[in-house]
Amino acid sequence: MRTVWKDNHILLRGRAAEAPRFSHRNHGTLFWLFPLTVRRLSGTEDRLNILTPGTLLDAFSPAPGEGAAVEGEVRSFNDRSGQGSRLVITVHARTLEPWSGEDGNEALLTGTLCRPPTLRRTPLGREICDMMLAVDRRYGRADYLPCIAWGAQGRQCAGLGVGDRVSLRGRLQSRGYVKQLPEGPQRRTAFEVSVMELLDSEERRRGAEG
Repeated sequence: MRTVWKDNHILLRGRAAEAPRFSHRNHGTLFWLFPLTVRRLSGTEDRLNILTPGTLLDAFSPAPGEGAAVEGEVRSFNDRSGQGSRLVITVHARTLEPWSGEDGNEALLTGTLCRPPTLRRTPLGREICDMMLAVDRRYGRADYLPCIAWGAQGRQCAGLGVGDRVSLRGRLQSRGYVKQLPEGPQRRTAFEVSVMELLDSEERRRGAEG
């Protein structure tokens, strides 16, 4: 695969946790969904949802446990099918190929901050900054992607403001949490981009050259 940096690019290497299942049809194209597990250096596994057009599965349809490399974009949409609205994050596959090497997870994003960054401390005392990045898509649409940054990187992000243009390198992660609902606690999964590095315009230009 050749990495070309657009405003929204992600490259994942991991293993299919389940076989692809039908998701929906859009403008005559059938889309399928499957979870990909990607191991971090710490050993923790992120379980990320891959949305792929059926045409890619004609060449390679990963079986459970089989290695796969996915290149595409991080997408978001608001799911209003239940109580309230939930932000759903998926990876829209552009390429899908067999993979047998080490796991990998790298996202390159350029977007606009659409909320004020929030700097806070975890119960263990670590500083963390929460951000919401709006990444432009075609036809005037945008994907709204939660991002987090830690420590000195978090303090740097906290100095940014709404409307600032931001380019970053990071990884898409999954995190389990418990949502308190009127009918009782419910186990859910949140997805966010963990910021590894803020990039300047020169670094972005080099990335765009592949």
